[in-house]
Amino acid sequence: MKLSVIKLDGKAAGDVELSEAVFGISDIRGDLLARYVNWQLAKRRAGTHKVQTRNENSRTGKKMYKQKGTGGARHGSRRAPQFVGGSRAFGPVVRDHGYSLPKKVRALALRHALSSKVKAGDLIVVDSVSVKEAKTASLRETFGKLGWTKALIIAGPEVETNFGLAARNIPHIDVLPNAGLNVYDILRADKLVLTKAAVEAIEARFAEKEAA
Repeated sequence: MKLSVIKLDGKAAGDVELSEAVFGISDIRGDLLARYVNWQLAKRRAGTHKVQTRNENSRTGKKMYKQKGTGGARHGSRRAPQFVGGSRAFGPVVRDHGYSLPKKVRALALRHALSSKVKAGDLIVVDSVSVKEAKTASLRETFGKLGWTKALIIAGPEVETNFGLAARNIPHIDVLPNAGLNVYDILRADKLVLTKAAVEAIEARFAEKEAA
């Protein structure tokens, strides 16, 4: 499939041929996208939430009152969860929330995410992304003319320094290198902007997987 290529000033810069296997999937599977997003969000959780267990609580360990003859229930410690100042039962502990997701599932989900942007008409290919000066105001104006209000920009092997500096303070604009491409950021952006170098890298990446 062919897609028009533009420059940052909006002028045409030819066409690019997109791989049908990567960008041309018509039946988008929401279950794959959901599995990937859940995996990605779980993986980035800190997991540092923690409460005190009974052996960590600094309250006294002395028996509250004698075992028999009080008319009340038997208790051995004020650290028990049912008392004010006691420990919490089955509370959160420090742990890793991440879990494994097969590489083939992750690769397929990424292809479906890319194809969903093509299907919706929200994939834009640019010749390159670079600016002479790191001026946020001028770059914001450029994005406004192009209609990029909430976009993910994949800039190529590396993000050009001035472009990265100028774009980093613009709300809802994310600029990543090829290695940062992920399903969650693709889906939450209104527009997916790829450089020609990024398109070539993505197609080469999936071509290697198929060859393997």
